[in-house]
This record gives sequence, C-alpha cells and structure tokens, in this order.
Amino acid sequence: MLSIGVPDAVQRVTLLRRAGTHIDGPRLSSAAILAAQRPGSASRTSLPPVTIARHNGRMELTPRLRLTNWLVSQGLTGLPENDLVRGFCERCRAEGLHVSRGMVFIDTLHPIFEGRGFRWNDAETNESDMFEYGSTSEGEAAQAWRSSIFYHMLEHGYQELPINLADSGTHRFKFVNELAEKGHKHLVAYVHHFGEAGTMGQMDCVYSYWVTRRDEGFGVQGLAALRDLVPVLGLAIKSAAQADITKTLGRVYLGRDTAEQVLRGRITRGVTEQINTVLWFSDLRSSTAISESIDPGEIIPFLNDYAQASIDAIHEAGGEVLKLIGDGVLAMFTHENMARAKRAALRAEYRFRRNMRTVNARRTGEGRPVTSAHVGLHVGEVFYGNIGSDDRLDFTVVGPAVNEVSRIASMCRSVDRELLMSSAFRNGLDAAGRNYLVSTGRFALRGIGRAQDLYTLDPDIAADEVVAGKYERYLTS
Repeated sequence: MLSIGVPDAVQRVTLLRRAGTHIDGPRLSSAAILAAQRPGSASRTSLPPVTIARHNGRMELTPRLRLTNWLVSQGLTGLPENDLVRGFCERCRAEGLHVSRGMVFIDTLHPIFEGRGFRWNDAETNESDMFEYGSTSEGEAAQAWRSSIFYHMLEHGYQELPINLADSGTHRFKFVNELAEKGHKHLVAYVHHFGEAGTMGQMDCVYSYWVTRRDEGFGVQGLAALRDLVPVLGLAIKSAAQADITKTLGRVYLGRDTAEQVLRGRITRGVTEQINTVLWFSDLRSSTAISESIDPGEIIPFLNDYAQASIDAIHEAGGEVLKLIGDGVLAMFTHENMARAKRAALRAEYRFRRNMRTVNARRTGEGRPVTSAHVGLHVGEVFYGNIGSDDRLDFTVVGPAVNEVSRIASMCRSVDRELLMSSAFRNGLDAAGRNYLVSTGRFALRGIGRAQDLYTLDPDIAADEVVAGKYERYLTS
C-alpha cells in the first residue's frame, strides 16, 4: 500500500506513466499500469479480489484511485447514503482493506429528526442500514451523546482517534466493548468538519468510525488509505444529504406537489397553469378570544395541535396544503375525475373531525382550552404557479374561486354549521354523495357579486349511527 494522499497519488501516477519509474515498489511500465486498470486484463484476473483481501492486506495506489473515482461518480449520480457506505466498505475489502464494520453519522435540517446514520457490517445482522435520530440536546439522548466517542473527539479537538478494542483500559465508550464482544479488534474514528460556507444548520461535519477484525489492526498503510478515502466518502454523503434537505424543506414549507413543481424547475415568475380543482379553507372557532385568554407561551402549541389535525387529514386524503394563514388552512384536491376529488375532500373533513376529537380529549385532560373549526369546500378554476417579485416568489393558487371558498368558510358562523359547501361542489358530486347533503339556503357572500346556495351534511349523520356508518363507507369506498 502506498501511504500518500489522493492529489499526490494522481501526480505520481502521471509521472509513472511518463517515465515508468517506481515508487515504494518494482519498476512499472505505462502498459502495466493501464493493464491493471482494465477489467478482465491478465494482471487483474491473476489476483482475484478474494485473494487480495485474504493475503495482501494492502491497498495499492491504483485501487485507491479507482475507489476514489467510484465515490466521486456515485456522489454525482446521487446514490443514496446507505448504498454509498455499503459500496465503499465492500470495495475496500475487495482491495485488501479489511473493514468489518462501518458507521457514518451526519446531522440534517428536519423538523423532527436531528440527523441520520448509515452502517454496514461484514456479517448478517438485524440492524437497519439507515436510521434517524432525534434531538440530542436533552434527556437520555443528550446523556448518550455526551458519553459518545464523537463528543469526546470534539471536546479534545481530535480529528482521528484509533482504539485497540482489546485494551479496555484505554477507553470509556460502551459501544466499544460491544464491538469487542463481537470479534472486532481495532477501531478508528474520524470527525471531518465543514467550512462555514458549507455548513447548514447543525450539519457542520461528518462523523464516522471503521472497525477491523485483524489482530494487527489497519496498520500504518491502512490508516493512510482511510485518511485519503473517508473524506471523499464524506463529501459524497454530504452531497446526498443536501439533496435530501432540499426536498424536505420544500415539502415542509411549500407543500408536497408544490415542492416537486419548484424542484423540477418551475421557478420563473408568472409561469402558471390554469386548473380546475377542489378548494378547502378551514379556520378555528374563537381562536382570537382563546389566544387573548391564555399565556403567550401556549399560543403556538394551541395552533400547532389543531394545524396537525387538519394537515394530517388533508394529506391522508391525498390533498395538497397550500398555505397556513394564522389559524387558517388553504388546501386543494385535484384528480382527473372531479367527483373523486370531491369525495377526497369530504373524506379529509371527516378525518379532520375525528382528529379534532382526539386533540380535544387530550387537551381537556391537560386542562388546556379546546375549540372546533369551520370548513368551506368549493370548486373552481384557479391559476397555480409563481406569483410575486423577482426576488420573492410564492407558488400558490389565485383566482375568484380562492376568495369564494374563504367567504364560504366564514359563513359557517352565520348559519351555525361546521361545514359548508358551494352549489358547484354539490353539483359535480356523484348521486350517492349528494344524498348526504342538505341545503342551508341561498346567501350573498361578502365581496362576491352573486348569491349562491350553500350546503352542509345531513344532521342525521351525526344523530343516527346507521346513517353515520353508511356515510363512512361511502367515503372509504
């Protein structure tokens, strides 16, 4: 094995090819070097990877460059992180670097998870090759983090830390003893820091450790190879993690379909499409009065509880949340068959009420205020796309139908109903669905030039279990 860095290695290979000189080994010709790189060549087949791994225990310069090229190419391709780690470990072993276990961690930007981990073992286990971990800032997770090898390395400024697993007196890390019990002999851990410009939130470095079952460990040359290769793996994993972060932030802040539209390149101002869609608008009853009566620190948890109830219901029914407006939610349901889109909206409203009952039961038990919600459903043509200025765009829907659905929801207070639907929504519904709707009268909506009939659910659905069961079966059919 040649214990030189990758940039130096590239220069040395160039010199080898030009002059045929030798470095820490026999004299090599350009033809020999090229033959060693060609799949199926005599020099390659005369020493199979298994033989290399079993007897050589060394990673020569050319295989090291080949593995570097693989990491770079797969990083550019977008290979998932767990496949990168698996491919890296398998190729290390094939080239004579005896990795028996590898583990890589990287923090991320996610509303729930703090980061992800990826692992590989040389033997079958019931461990997942990818896992997500929550916040390590409090509780048992914080305690586990502070007792970890990586926390120790950060505290002492180590970038590399080798450990002899057989010498338990030289370390205090619980997982190290577990590795030793499974036959592993030596470990080396790395922390590769990002620069300020390459940091995203808490994602400021890649943590990894590598284990071998060899009594002599990785050796000087093996460690030199890992020092060259692990940063390249880290860069490929960082690239994949950043792509995941982009998609996650898009889904969280823009919505599922909207994020896909933006990431596909629909980011030019004024680029919109006209679509016919089912629109949903919901808002909480008496939310202003409740917010004024509770501690300021309780306002956000109050809004979050009920936003979760509505958003979960909308997503479960296949809808797209477009905007959160204070305590209000604007969403849409699209389908080639508008009757199915309307049924999906009714299914979301039904699940929303179920979720609300669960939230209210919990909050009542906690002695916290509860509420209900008004929902308006409408159908109409809207423009869906980019609206705004050159440096601040919003990907949303606009059009008279958006104003109308908001006005329909606000009419719930006047007619004392939790759900109101427009005549356009009812008229396109299938016959079975229309049977569950009743008229509440004809109303002139504020700011809308024409009066229209509004509908709500038949009161028998709430009063009669048989009717309620039929309605539920209709929604799920």
